[in-house]
Amino acid sequence: MERKCNNLLFLILMQTSKAIHDRIKDEMAKNKLGITEFSVLEVLYQKGKQTIQQIGNCILISSGSMTYVIDKLEQRGLLSRNACPDDRRVIHVILTDDGNRLMNEIMPKYNEIITNMFDSLGSDEADTLVELLKKVRNKV
Repeated sequence: MERKCNNLLFLILMQTSKAIHDRIKDEMAKNKLGITEFSVLEVLYQKGKQTIQQIGNCILISSGSMTYVIDKLEQRGLLSRNACPDDRRVIHVILTDDGNRLMNEIMPKYNEIITNMFDSLGSDEADTLVELLKKVRNKV
């Protein structure tokens, strides 16, 4: 006997999230980047200089994991860390010229992929989806 799924909304949301994650993961692998590495670079590309904590808050991972990812990206010459002149406890992270070049290459294809994923939604539908997802998120 087959049981009815009481959590269909959750199941569809998780399946959709995984499909999006997998598509982006595949694209980033072409650039020898993991999703978390790309996410760090994207934050820096979009927002400029950030602290490790600010980056972690944007991509929702712990500072311990952030340090590991930033170490790897720094070793590849894609970003650099600089001490804050006003507060020695704060470290700022910025993209290097190589990091900016890489992101200038990656971002058009990334934006195309994201646009393509959601182009089946009309403008009103996209707005509604955003509002509905926010409503669920805010209840958590």
